[in-house]
Amino acid sequence: MVVEKNIYYKAIGSEIDVFNQVYQLKLPLLLKGPTGTGKSRFVEFMASELDKKLITVSCHEETSSTDLIGRYIIKGAETVWIDGPLSLAVKNGYILYLDEIAEARPDVIVAIHSLTDHRRELFIDKLGETIKAHPDFLLVASFNPGYQKGFKELKPSTRQRFVALSFDYPAAKAEVEILVEETDISKDIAQKLVAIAGKIRNLTELGLTETVSTRLLVDAAKLIKNGLSKRLAVHVAIVEPLSDEQETLNALKDLCDLMI
Repeated sequence: MVVEKNIYYKAIGSEIDVFNQVYQLKLPLLLKGPTGTGKSRFVEFMASELDKKLITVSCHEETSSTDLIGRYIIKGAETVWIDGPLSLAVKNGYILYLDEIAEARPDVIVAIHSLTDHRRELFIDKLGETIKAHPDFLLVASFNPGYQKGFKELKPSTRQRFVALSFDYPAAKAEVEILVEETDISKDIAQKLVAIAGKIRNLTELGLTETVSTRLLVDAAKLIKNGLSKRLAVHVAIVEPLSDEQETLNALKDLCDLMI
């Protein structure tokens, strides 16, 4: 993807400085944190700031090394090799972002193994070739340590191949600023949405798999700005995505109605 210019990103800590240093040294970077805390936006922002092409792969349980490296396809009467996103990035010096890398199949970790140490090279088994990474190539990956904990996690030996940054929900003041900047919503409504998020995030007794992300707040603010009633916007953009249990949904909706 060609990253658009002027992407808004609110720095929460020293992540911009770390990324700049990592890029200069071409060290692989791992972003850790819950869904919707700005990991993908951060990578897009940094690619834009550095004026580098970014290739993003959203990993899932069927993502394999073949999907990343490439494959032969039939084209007319010929069999033609087509590079995958990893090969393209390695050859051309792009930033490759593997979003939710822990979701991918184990052979993906094997494929990037030699790209995450001093060798910086990619072995393409089907071609019998080893490619040295372009000097500008950078590997960035992300994962959510709390999601499906104990089921899909990165091995310590894999994590230790990366420089790592932890992402979390912004402080209330910063989150309000993000909503206002992203959606042009009034500060008063932004503060109410952030207060709702804070309240729900602290309701650990509900046992929610995921809690309210900044992304959900942005969606609610956009709906309100576009004319949807505040309560309905909160219901559909914040509450409904959190659970399918009707009792839980009713309790959350009642809570939110009191706060908005």
